[in-house]
Amino acid sequence: MRLLFVLCFLFSLNLFSQDDILAREYFKNGEFEKALISYKKLYSKNKGNSNYLTQLVKTHQQLEQYKAVDTLLLNYLNISNNPAIFVKLGYNYTLQNDTLKANINYKKAIDVIDTNPNFAGIIGRSFEDFSLLELAIETYEKAMSLKPDLNFNYQLARIYGEQGNIEKMFNSYINYTEINQNYINTIKREFSTFISENKENENNSILRKILLKKIQTSPDVIWNEMLSWLFIQQKEYNKAFTQEKAIYKRQLESLDRIEELANIAYAQKESEIAKDIYQFIIDNTQEIDIKINAHYNIINIETKNASKEDYKTINESYLGLFETYGKTARTLELQIAYAHFLAFYLNQTKEAISFLKNSLNLGVSDYRLAKIKLELGDILVLEEKFNEALIYYTQIQRSLKNSTVSQEARFRVAKTSYYKGDFKWAESQLKILKASTSQLTANDALDLKLLIGDNKNEDSLQIALKHYAKADLLAFQNKKDDAIKLLNTILEDHKTEPIVAQALLKQAQLFEEKKQFEKAKTNYERLIKDFKEGILEDDAIFALAEMYANTLAQPEKAKALYESIIFEHADSIYFVDSRKKYRALRGDAIN
Repeated sequence: MRLLFVLCFLFSLNLFSQDDILAREYFKNGEFEKALISYKKLYSKNKGNSNYLTQLVKTHQQLEQYKAVDTLLLNYLNISNNPAIFVKLGYNYTLQNDTLKANINYKKAIDVIDTNPNFAGIIGRSFEDFSLLELAIETYEKAMSLKPDLNFNYQLARIYGEQGNIEKMFNSYINYTEINQNYINTIKREFSTFISENKENENNSILRKILLKKIQTSPDVIWNEMLSWLFIQQKEYNKAFTQEKAIYKRQLESLDRIEELANIAYAQKESEIAKDIYQFIIDNTQEIDIKINAHYNIINIETKNASKEDYKTINESYLGLFETYGKTARTLELQIAYAHFLAFYLNQTKEAISFLKNSLNLGVSDYRLAKIKLELGDILVLEEKFNEALIYYTQIQRSLKNSTVSQEARFRVAKTSYYKGDFKWAESQLKILKASTSQLTANDALDLKLLIGDNKNEDSLQIALKHYAKADLLAFQNKKDDAIKLLNTILEDHKTEPIVAQALLKQAQLFEEKKQFEKAKTNYERLIKDFKEGILEDDAIFALAEMYANTLAQPEKAKALYESIIFEHADSIYFVDSRKKYRALRGDAIN
């Protein structure tokens, strides 16, 4: 008997859901007469279902059967205490151009709040559904005044945003955050829709003033955190640092937030402020690993920005750090960086190799051992001891199969073979790397594979490609002037070959590194003009745009170039970055 009952119940439930789907399809397809029959049937069997009531009302209204809706809703009020029905009824009168009855019902809905403010949520949502935003605002504000522990600031903020009332929107979101601090990241996402990277943007100024006022009137560090976030969006890292210091001094807890800010500034090439932040970390932490990491980042910044006159000081800094912290597994990253400095900056390759070989005996994990061997291989390539370098790279591949560092080692094998002029072996390694899980390695591998593939068959001796590979090696060896001269040879002696475009691009990049921006600009412009539709055109456009934006202080020219990538090179790998940078220059909101 019980089984029979269950089967009957499931059968009726299945029929019910089929009727529901059919009704929705009729409505969606504009077959309102058929939808009306279906919804009447569904509603008659389940009069407590407000969804069927809503759909039945909408269907009648589509057929302009407004009197039927009046009757339906008034009858429903007899069996339900849902005050949102007054809003639906009011809106139905609005459709009949009966403003008086509409307003009477809207007032009835709002008056319910006097006796039960908790109904404000469904009443307010109903007003929002019909775009009656002022009435929704009145509803939420009245409820909060009658019952202060209610918080409809999120709903109010959303409405103010729709109305374009930015200041009230910001204030409402902040008032909401004050009570619901767990939502701070959600609120930041909402804010990012309205602010831009331009600190002069009006919305940015409004938010900044609101937050500064909050900091003055309320002691909560959440406002410092939010102001710091705003300054980071505006790339004002020094001001963000001020706020982060204020937070840290009041809480004296983790330095994670300050370390994250330092890393952001470093990544954005804001070297001086990044150094200041890392130094603050060194001065305020007792954790040795955090201190060492901060020192490591400072010395990297100093090395990248150094002239030859600074090398002696940097060398002494490294030696001082080893004296303080030792040459142990703890300072391994520093040791690798020092070996790189010795080889690539001081040209002391023998000393660098000897130093790193000592690091191999520290008893570290295979992964960290691989990092040492990668650097050893690179230094041996610098010395053009290619076969020895290949031994280290191959050891990494064998010990850490299918790992990211193994893929990086395979790419170094391909690059070393390419430097040697063994293009066939290089290509065989690059084919494997096309499916690399590391996107950066996969992209680099694809670029090198295209370079070799496009140019190896131009002549049987592959003279131009060998010259280019040699120039590439010279650039790796930090012999930029020699590389530029050799690239000139390609440009003069191989004018009709496809490698000319690649030579122009490489030479332009070297000119930029030497801060010879006019020469770089000339190369990029020639690439864009003479190699239109070539695979490197978007590289040249983006590089030139970046130079105009970040170095030559000509934002309008940069904007035009970013725009050309957006509209003429939609499949470019630079498309997303170009769109973001174009919008930032135009002053659009961040999102």
